[in-house]
Amino acid sequence: MNVLHRRARPLPFTGRLFLPLAFLVLAALSTLWALASPLMAVPDEPAHAIKAASVVRGELLGVSGGEQGDRATVQVPGYIASLPAQACHAYDGRITADCAPVVDADDTSLTAAETSAGNYNPMYYFLVGWPSLFMSGAPAVYAMRIVSGLIGAAFLAVSLGAAARLRRPRWPMAAAIVSITPMVLFLNGSINPNALEIVTTAALFLNLCVVLENSAALRSVRSNIVLVGVSGAVLANTRSLSLVWLALAVVVPLIMYGWKPMFAILRNRLGIAMTALIGVGCVLGLLWVLQADSLKSLTGRPVDLSRWDAAQIMLDRSFDYVSGYIGYMGWLDTPLPAGVYIFWHAAMGAVLLLGLAAPKRRDRLAVLVLVAAAIALPPILQGQVIAQLGWIWQGRYLLAVIVLLLLACGVAFRTVPFPTGPVARRAGAWLLAGTAAAQFYAFIYVLRRYTVGLEESIRWAGMFKDTAWQPPFTWPVLVTLYALVLAAGAVLAHRALFRPTPDPAAAADADGGSGAENPVVSPPANASPAAGVLAGSAGTAGRHRESGTEGH
Repeated sequence: MNVLHRRARPLPFTGRLFLPLAFLVLAALSTLWALASPLMAVPDEPAHAIKAASVVRGELLGVSGGEQGDRATVQVPGYIASLPAQACHAYDGRITADCAPVVDADDTSLTAAETSAGNYNPMYYFLVGWPSLFMSGAPAVYAMRIVSGLIGAAFLAVSLGAAARLRRPRWPMAAAIVSITPMVLFLNGSINPNALEIVTTAALFLNLCVVLENSAALRSVRSNIVLVGVSGAVLANTRSLSLVWLALAVVVPLIMYGWKPMFAILRNRLGIAMTALIGVGCVLGLLWVLQADSLKSLTGRPVDLSRWDAAQIMLDRSFDYVSGYIGYMGWLDTPLPAGVYIFWHAAMGAVLLLGLAAPKRRDRLAVLVLVAAAIALPPILQGQVIAQLGWIWQGRYLLAVIVLLLLACGVAFRTVPFPTGPVARRAGAWLLAGTAAAQFYAFIYVLRRYTVGLEESIRWAGMFKDTAWQPPFTWPVLVTLYALVLAAGAVLAHRALFRPTPDPAAAADADGGSGAENPVVSPPANASPAAGVLAGSAGTAGRHRESGTEGH
């Protein structure tokens, strides 16, 4: 086939339905988390809720003394100003959520409130704060959470859709599923810009991979080009460190696919427009950080250590924060059960191993760049503020980079044949069932923490007796719905990964964007696994002979 007429592959299994189905599953999971978590049960959520309510009323900064750690004073409805009292259960897993007072829906008069997010970029808060303009009380806060979750679910869905459009999509899709940890969904169901920076980083990276891979036929990936521009511009204005994540999400695909495809994008009108959009977003984000001095809003207790000493200590603590990538719920007061960590540690380790063992040298280099970033950035960033803020680092602060690393590993391994035989399909079903079980265990465990507390004397049976607190619709309803949605998501993922129809991407060039397509020899349906390996090797050898290149 002429490379100029090559098109991006269609979406898997259900065609055009894959994207909306993925969105519905992710939106439902995020919404259920928004309802299951008590109000203000996410770190810093009161500050973000107050900021959102003030921004949609036109107050972008508030009044602050301008010194390190000073909170901004803003005008918000009284029920919003009272939200910090909802976090009475913070820091102690034994305290149930019934300690929180009722949110007075009638208290809508504007009153002064303090927020540590006063000088944060207002974009996220514009997106999620508008329900407070026509709703009040707890329903308004839950609505703000749900809106935030729907936005995050949309970016996660287009990330999965982008992974599915790669010529060899199965390994990237598998890595994308692993990257959606319980912590990602927990944050997605809250009022916190941390969630938005994670999902936009994923969307930017995977859509850019699709565009670079199809640089010779950009008309077929126009929607992905637009998504690159939108996700990049949004990411640039999410948090003060988001510009660093954006740089990594752009540089890593360029390492993988080379600079030549980028030149083709810069000769395309839509490509130029979306590049300009990202550029404008970066300029606006950087100007806000500099003018508003966003980093000064951080609070903490100074520690008398040099930056170098603090960086060394942080380096020693690197693995202490890994649990935060998987799930450290509440105000760092609810570590998940060991079984959840064991499953996700194994899954994330397997994905990382695939990336480090990728066939092509430049793909391995891209993965190593992200590994180095994941190791080096926390010591560097924490060391810079040790004398002003003390120890403030949390695992979730780096979650955007960890998600990016997992996705990059999946893309790096894309040229390796994905097993789709009967044994692989059965093993895949069990792995997806394990993923759903780990997600479910995390969800119900958090509900247990807030309904009956994590006292040693209280067992699971206590949830069926007199619970101290109930979420909206009660915990049995939410748990049942969560299980059903997880089951639907597992079925969707299994059909996408192990669909019985031939993979049209198998004929694509292993380089993913620079060579002509060649057929891949497929073994008969009843052939042995060894025959499949030999067939894949034959196809790869054929491509190398035609292209005159050698894989790295």
